[in-house]
Amino acid sequence: MRGTFRIKARMRRFARRHPRISFALRSFILFSAAFGGAYGFVSGSRTDAYDPNTFAIGASFLFAIACVALATLSMRMRWMRKKMRGLALHNEALVDRNWELKEAEERARNLFESQSDIVLLRAADGTITFVNDAFCELAQQPREALLGSQYVLPIIEQGKINIDSRGTRIHDQKIPSAAGPRWIAWREGIVRFDAGQLAELQCVGRDVTDRTETERALAEARDHADDASRAKSRFLAMASHEIRTPLNGIMGMNGLLLETTLTPEQTTYAKAIKTSSEALLSLIDELLDYSKIEAGKIDLEHRPFALASLIEDITELLAPRAQARKLEIASYVDERLPMQVIGDAARLRQVLLNLAGNAIKFTTEGGVALIVEPGKQANEISFLVRDTGIGIAPEAQARIFREFEQADERIARNYGGTGLGLAISERIVRRMGGHITLQSALGQGSTFEVTIPLPPHDDGDGIDKPIETPDLRDTSIMLIAPHSVEASLIERRLERWGAQTCTISDIAVARALIPERAWHAILVDGAMNHSAVTQLGELAQPHALHRLIMFTPTMRHEYPPEAMAGYTGYLVKPLRAASLATRLSAPAPALAPSMADIDESTEPEVSSPNTVRSPHRLTILLAEDNEINALLMRTLLTRMGHQVVLTTNGEAALESWLGAESAGTPYDLVLMDVQMPRLDGIEATRQIRAREAGQRVQRTPILALTANALVEDRYACFEAGMDGFLVKPLDRDKLAEVLAGLKPMHTLAA
Repeated sequence: MRGTFRIKARMRRFARRHPRISFALRSFILFSAAFGGAYGFVSGSRTDAYDPNTFAIGASFLFAIACVALATLSMRMRWMRKKMRGLALHNEALVDRNWELKEAEERARNLFESQSDIVLLRAADGTITFVNDAFCELAQQPREALLGSQYVLPIIEQGKINIDSRGTRIHDQKIPSAAGPRWIAWREGIVRFDAGQLAELQCVGRDVTDRTETERALAEARDHADDASRAKSRFLAMASHEIRTPLNGIMGMNGLLLETTLTPEQTTYAKAIKTSSEALLSLIDELLDYSKIEAGKIDLEHRPFALASLIEDITELLAPRAQARKLEIASYVDERLPMQVIGDAARLRQVLLNLAGNAIKFTTEGGVALIVEPGKQANEISFLVRDTGIGIAPEAQARIFREFEQADERIARNYGGTGLGLAISERIVRRMGGHITLQSALGQGSTFEVTIPLPPHDDGDGIDKPIETPDLRDTSIMLIAPHSVEASLIERRLERWGAQTCTISDIAVARALIPERAWHAILVDGAMNHSAVTQLGELAQPHALHRLIMFTPTMRHEYPPEAMAGYTGYLVKPLRAASLATRLSAPAPALAPSMADIDESTEPEVSSPNTVRSPHRLTILLAEDNEINALLMRTLLTRMGHQVVLTTNGEAALESWLGAESAGTPYDLVLMDVQMPRLDGIEATRQIRAREAGQRVQRTPILALTANALVEDRYACFEAGMDGFLVKPLDRDKLAEVLAGLKPMHTLAA
């Protein structure tokens, strides 16, 4: 069957290829059949042996053959008509499809022609095969002139060329047009429309003049913003210098005035000047911090520091301010936290000082607590600043962290402030990778929680050693104090150490409970009735191993030695954990000590500027152009026992230094003001360092006196060869500390 089909297929293929031969064969076969039939019929009719039966049979056979042929022809005709109907339907479908394709082609052509994008096709030799109306309009030539040519658009400016992963070439060109120069963004790639045809280069361009102009405008705006930022930084540096310089004179001369003999009224006025100048200095620092944060110039350090010491130092620093308002301030650091962590201690101190300072300012009774606990995530530490102050309304909490915002106008009038402190703190915390939250209600105080990631420092080379926690298990401790912030934190700490703590605020109840059992320690708040406190110490002698009284430094003179006879020691508020642990773990004293025998290491020392003197007499060259600041510095240095040579500009300072070196009596220290007429401190220092390098003389320590608090100004001092800097307004303690570490040049030479 398959062979038959193959033969028929070959015959049909032969007939299609050779139609004349096929027609001749068909004509010959038909003629032969017709001739044979006619000849046989005629011959049969003329024969002598005529047989009617045979003739009838032959005629019947021929008729049958004719009928079969007619039937076959009829069936073939019917099949052919059916095929023709099918072909007609298929032809109609093809016509419809062809019409749809033509319509789609027309739509596509209209789309290409009408759109704003520029479309261009080039053959391999660069000949243009297709362009749309947009290209013709840009080239300002008709399509007939462009097709078949190698026309290239003139280029004013060529942009950077990039090639993507698919090989498409992307670039921008600035091209002249009737409407003026236009920027065209081109995408050029190889396309192949038919497998039998060569590939063509398709170029699609889009007018991006508006985008390019916008980008250039943005770039210019960015440059202007950078220039404005630099100008602002220069202005702030200048303003800082111009404000700090007279402020240094005000604060310094006022400090010297307070050291003289004054009447009570004069002392009050001088202290008011000191308070106002410190407030002005704080405002300047806040504005500078805010400007540095706005400019993104705040740099964070990642150094190890002792966590507990930082918190206790902050508490002690704010304690005088709180105690002056009759408030308590206390701190608690969870023992689960590491002793040392890695972070920026100075910025963290700034944030906590701001929050705790605000808490003191807005609290009239009660106290402030600084609590440090582990955070929810690994290496996170939560710092809680909790107060019992006026609280913040819910509608004001949403804007409290904005710049120059306060809770309401009444608070701003009553308490003052710029509203920058919390905004600066929030940005610093966010820069450190943490967040700050607030919980508050009117009249119920506020709690600020600062959560910062601070990884532990486990190198073990820290200065602070871990606190030796006393083992207070199975011991009883009585805490006699009013219900206050510090009492609650002391109770919490003692319970963490294992003690059974009994906190009592009523002295009569305390008297009744003391004889009932043996107490490991009794802690009494000295702020209670003085005579009752003295009697409690005497009553507890046979019942308590340690009897400790707690008071502030200003309360110490209220307890003479005879009033302390019943106590084994005292603690200064706010309490340090190490001091409390040392007292509770100490062995029981054989006899009641006197006040002279009691360890006073927990009380901060109070020193007077008049008593601070350098161990060596130094010869100091002072270069300062401001008369008041020069007088202040010379007076301070003279009181410290040093010899001062004053110059008013950089040239005079350089000449004086050269003269001292030539005479063999070099200066022990040079205090160089940065901004001076004729020759500033930076250039004067460079020339001094250059002459030292050329003459190979002993290096003279040079410290900058600058009112500029910006980091780049300090870097400029170090790059010029200065050994350090002192920021105006001058801190006399830092000045004394620096001078104490220097020795005279003749000692160094020896």
